Amino acid sequence: MARTPPVTRESIPEEHRATFDEYIKDRGGVPDGGPGSVLLNAPEVAKRALGLAGYLRGETSLSPRIRELAMLVAARENDCQYIWNAHAPAGRRAGLRDELVDALRDKKELPSPAPDEASLVNYGQEYFRTHRVSQATFDAALAQFGALGLTELTSLMGCYALLAFNVNAFGVELPAERTEEVLPI
Repeated sequence: MARTPPVTRESIPEEHRATFDEYIKDRGGVPDGGPGSVLLNAPEVAKRALGLAGYLRGETSLSPRIRELAMLVAARENDCQYIWNAHAPAGRRAGLRDELVDALRDKKELPSPAPDEASLVNYGQEYFRTHRVSQATFDAALAQFGALGLTELTSLMGCYALLAFNVNAFGVELPAERTEEVLPI
C-alpha cells in the first residue's frame, strides 16, 4: 500500500489547484499508480517532471530500443519494481532481446549485447554505482551516441532515477496486471 492517500483536488493547497486541474484535464483523470500518483501531490512538479519524462521517453533522437534500455538500466540500478514492470515489456517490443532484458533483471553478464547496448549499460551502471563515469566509459558512449544523443541519454536515465526515487520512497505498488517477474532485490 502506498504511504500516502490518493491525491484529490481537496488535498491540494488552493494555490496549486489550477495546475492540478490542468494536469487532470490533460491526462483524463487522477492517476491511481505510478510516478504521477505521487508527483501530483505537488502539481507543478508533476507537470514539469512528467512533461520532461514524456519528452525524453518519446521525442529524442535516440531509438525506441535505446530509450527503453536506458529506462530499464535506471529502473534496475534503483531497484524500482514499478518502472521495471512498465518498461521491460515495452523494451522487448522495441527490439531488446529477451535474454538481454532477463540478464539485466537478474544482474548477470549481458549475452552478446550490441555495441550501443553495451555502451549504454556500462555508462549507466558505472554512474549509478560510483556516481561518476570514467573517461573511457564516457568516450565509448560518446562514440556510440554523439554529444546530442549522450546528453539525451544521460538526462533520460537521470529523469527515470527521479521517478524511481518517488515511486520507491512513496511505496507505489505494482499493478495487479503485471507481466514481468519482480526484480530480485
